[in-house]
Amino acid sequence: MESSSEGYHISFFKPTTERARHNRNMVIWLVSIWFIAIFGFQILLKVIGKPVPQAEYLSFEKAWSSIDGGTHTEGDLSELANSCLSVLGKITLTPEAKSVLDDAFSWCVYQLAPEGTRQDLVNGISDYQEISAEISSIDDPEYRQLKSSLSAKISPLLDLQEYDVRRKLVPFALEAEGMGELNPGTEMELPAVMEKYLVHNQSVLTDIKFLGFPFHYFYTAVFLLILFVGLCWIYCVRIDSRNKKLGFSD
Repeated sequence: MESSSEGYHISFFKPTTERARHNRNMVIWLVSIWFIAIFGFQILLKVIGKPVPQAEYLSFEKAWSSIDGGTHTEGDLSELANSCLSVLGKITLTPEAKSVLDDAFSWCVYQLAPEGTRQDLVNGISDYQEISAEISSIDDPEYRQLKSSLSAKISPLLDLQEYDVRRKLVPFALEAEGMGELNPGTEMELPAVMEKYLVHNQSVLTDIKFLGFPFHYFYTAVFLLILFVGLCWIYCVRIDSRNKKLGFSD
């Protein structure tokens, strides 16, 4: 039987006692299970997933095809603007992508506005941007009035209903400078930006529901936590059992 002093040997990589070797092997096995459970599932999602476009991307493709070909209608401009708003609402948006989307959205709004009101629209956007840069609180009355005014003027051009959450994004997506022309850089980068944010890998693991949640969400947010607790419990039980066999006790 091992002596008590040897039983407290703490070398993990070069254990010199049976107790230490058993402890090391248990840790390696349990960590391996945890590693496979996490990264194996992510790899599986990548392997079996197929790119699936959202409805907004299909609308964008149709509208952009006409706009790029110079045969667009007001409906195409409205579809493009609404597609841009759908992406602008995503929290993962990068500053570069936002700049591209803002430019495209502003151009669409300018083109949709009646010709006689365009300059007033640009002036209103400029006033809003100046106030936004100066205010210390979003409760500023002038700021709130200008924001509401812009949203009320532009939403009808895009057929945004009063309950549509995208109405709230309209003032933040407008750029007064260069509004009348679509930036060449935007023309080149917009399709890639839309594809990045509106086309996602989907598979049976993301489509099926489990206890009311998409399976991949339940697996990562709930099951992996349960598994972690379970592995900790297994470690404690097995180590206690092994210690008893070796004659160690607390």
